[in-house]
Amino acid sequence: MSDKNIQLSVVVPLFNEEDNVDALFSRIQTVLGEMNLTTEIIFVNDGSKDKTLAKVFLIAREHSWVKYIDFSRNFGHQLAIFAGIERASGTHIVVMDGDGQDPPECIPELYEKALSGFEVVYAKRRKRKGENFMKKFTAKMFYRILARITQIEIPVDTGDFRIIHHKIRDILVTMPEQHKYIRGQISWIGFNQTFIEYDRDERMHGETKFTYKKMMRFALDGISSFSTWPLKVATITGFVVSGISFMLILYSLYQKFFGYTERGWTSMQISILFLGGIQLIGIGILGEYLGRVSDNVKNRPHYIIRNTNLDE
Repeated sequence: MSDKNIQLSVVVPLFNEEDNVDALFSRIQTVLGEMNLTTEIIFVNDGSKDKTLAKVFLIAREHSWVKYIDFSRNFGHQLAIFAGIERASGTHIVVMDGDGQDPPECIPELYEKALSGFEVVYAKRRKRKGENFMKKFTAKMFYRILARITQIEIPVDTGDFRIIHHKIRDILVTMPEQHKYIRGQISWIGFNQTFIEYDRDERMHGETKFTYKKMMRFALDGISSFSTWPLKVATITGFVVSGISFMLILYSLYQKFFGYTERGWTSMQISILFLGGIQLIGIGILGEYLGRVSDNVKNRPHYIIRNTNLDE
């Protein structure tokens, strides 16, 4: 890392945010200028297909304290955040999204709170402007379910917008998981953590890149990384279904000897209606966990950098 005297780093992942980069940088620059600190911004281009990278180049050319990391392809939001944190030099590191929904104007409050003795200060949302009911509802349910089934306390109604001390960064970069869930990993690390509250803004321009498909994958990463609850559910369901199957066996035998059945009806009822379904559920859950074990065993790099102006 190039400068050990940086007090504050700001990590901003970007994916097709050409309409937001200039305005967001202007807001961050204004806020950091008023804080009178030695700072850096690290833009992480996560395989954007538009002019995001070109605009970042222009900004970095005019401002030496602006750094960038350009991925060779899209590796995902969490790995973009991880790359920025991994290469940040600041004593404190702020993580925020690149669409303007996380207001840079909250950075001074985060920093002031961090200086009062907290290694992690996360921003907790009071309101989520510009999001439809379904997205708000699914997000609310996910965070509350996750809080109940995990063994660590992951704060609800929060995203990745937060400030962390460099000691959190030093531990975070040693965690080798391929499927990153940054906010969960930071909660797992511990230390003194607190929050501030804010109103999450609408996107400045464009549409969200966090589709329902990505939300589902993100939820699976969070649950499988910090809970064995799905495996327990599969086991309990197996016992329940086994009990129902036993009752069905008795009923089928009764029908066979004292009632009327079509030929083959008994065996088909027992085998198809219950056992097949529960086996598929169990195999699917095991497959999710085994897939993650396989990814970690391969030990591939988390991301590949095409270009950067950060010193190694």
